[in-house]
Amino acid sequence: MRHDNRIRDLASTWGADFFGVADLSLAHDAILAQGGPALAPYPRAVSIGITLFHAMVDQLPARAEQAVALGYRHHCYDLINQRLDLIASRLSSVLQRDGYRALPVPASQQIDERLCALFSHKMAAHLAGLGWIGKSCLLVTPEMGPRVRWASVLTDAPLAPTGQPMEERCGTCEECVDICPVKAFTGQPFRENEARETRYDANKCDHYFAQMKKKDAELAVCGLCLFICPHGRQNDLFALPEETFEQV
Repeated sequence: MRHDNRIRDLASTWGADFFGVADLSLAHDAILAQGGPALAPYPRAVSIGITLFHAMVDQLPARAEQAVALGYRHHCYDLINQRLDLIASRLSSVLQRDGYRALPVPASQQIDERLCALFSHKMAAHLAGLGWIGKSCLLVTPEMGPRVRWASVLTDAPLAPTGQPMEERCGTCEECVDICPVKAFTGQPFRENEARETRYDANKCDHYFAQMKKKDAELAVCGLCLFICPHGRQNDLFALPEETFEQV
């Protein structure tokens, strides 16, 4: 257990706000189907998360403004991804020096026409007991809602799992479904035996971003499902009037 505490303490020291260890045997077939035989043999994943800046997420309904879009993309996407990748890399080096296999998975990647990554960070965080999969298909934490970005380290180190998958706590709430500009979410709750398409049309989201990038790639941000989730809202003082959403 001292080894577990050491890895956790290092992750925290290097800037991770969330830390968990997932037992991947519960999702072996899904990992094999998504990432292939190179990823499937790893029995555990270290899940690390960094909380986004609430002051920036709270401005997302006004993301058409250059200052809002550029600030969010730079500080809540690019830089946090870099910070996560650095933590994952350093943890992997520590695990490897200790004699274990370790594979850092980039915080943000998209591999093919499936519009998904080689490995699901939100699945690892879910299995580690850090949150549940919401109707937005994002990992929702009890502390910060979906306002967290994630990275993972796959490993065979004998780390103890930190929890069990949480039951979803969205209930009848569909604020993320209603606010989506392209209606990409169906409102169906997460069920591990159902395909992602029953809950989320990734092509709608991808096409929406493609259209925004044609206008100005640097201003192509959305994140309204992050903004609106009541589990992540920290201060209603910054809530914008409903008509703001209609102008987006």
